[in-house]
Amino acid sequence: MTVNPGKVSLRSRISTLSEVTVDKSSRAARTETRTGLVRRARRMNRTLAQAFPDAHCELDFTTPLELAVATVLSAQCTDVRVNLTTPALFARYPTALDYAQADRTELEELIRPTGFYRNKAASLINLGQALVERYDGELPASMDELVRLPGVGRKTANVILGNAFGVPGITVDTHFGRLVRRWGWTTEEDPVKVEHAVGELIERKEWTLLSHRVIFHGRRVCHSRKPACGVCVLAKDCPSYGIGPTDPMEAAALVKGPETEHLLALAGL
Repeated sequence: MTVNPGKVSLRSRISTLSEVTVDKSSRAARTETRTGLVRRARRMNRTLAQAFPDAHCELDFTTPLELAVATVLSAQCTDVRVNLTTPALFARYPTALDYAQADRTELEELIRPTGFYRNKAASLINLGQALVERYDGELPASMDELVRLPGVGRKTANVILGNAFGVPGITVDTHFGRLVRRWGWTTEEDPVKVEHAVGELIERKEWTLLSHRVIFHGRRVCHSRKPACGVCVLAKDCPSYGIGPTDPMEAAALVKGPETEHLLALAGL
């Protein structure tokens, strides 16, 4: 029986693309030596550095506390929305003590646009109280201490350490995990295992910037359902090349963000 391609569901096409990605990445993992993987991963990081020379944390902050609060609010919310919400929040609650003593209803209203505002308000109040009780209102600068704070998991701790204290850390968000698996750097699904696996490939001093570069690439080029393969600077090193459009003009239309012109120039357009 001949199947009309136009009748194939989007769900089926996405499922097929996912299977192709896993299959290609798995084949690459089977044939690539450990040394080859390390060299490829570091080469890809260098290429990403050229593509995104200004990669940075896209949450606005001026103090470690502000970054911690913004990161808590960023759960299930875009950085853009968080950045629209935090100016008024930071002005109203400049210190940990202010959060500790906050009126819950008022705090909830201020952060309502970020979603899940009741849970987030509770986390921020508890965070403020813990900081006041344990650290005189100051945010600690170690992983062990940070992850013991209310609302602060390992991902948030790495964001704080890397961007507020200059301590290298790998931030495994949805984009990061998706891309490093797509690239065959690891097959791990657990974020902590992904963090350790990638940390063994890339020099420690590069961890924080690597996180930003990968996240930038995931948001702008290597989209979940339809990556812009035809204009991707990582094409020659990516075992999943081809799951998105390979035609340069079709792929170019998929690129997003302020770096679009620069990225397309690197692709020769």
